[in-house]
Amino acid sequence: MSLSIGLIVDGYVKLNNRIALENLLAHRRELLQQLKCVTGIDPKQAVAQVSQEIAVIESALAALAPE
Repeated sequence: MSLSIGLIVDGYVKLNNRIALENLLAHRRELLQQLKCVTGIDPKQAVAQVSQEIAVIESALAALAPE
């Protein structure tokens, strides 16, 4: 996982900003779908990175108090 996504997620958790986390998760899921459709290059490394970021975001959402 990149340091930057960890810091962003931690900041949103500290602010209890579920909406921002959900938006970030939606963006990463869309990015993952786009990467899976790429042809001409091997996107395995990028897919792995985005998948790790999705796991971090989902974990943070699970840790927040439900609305």
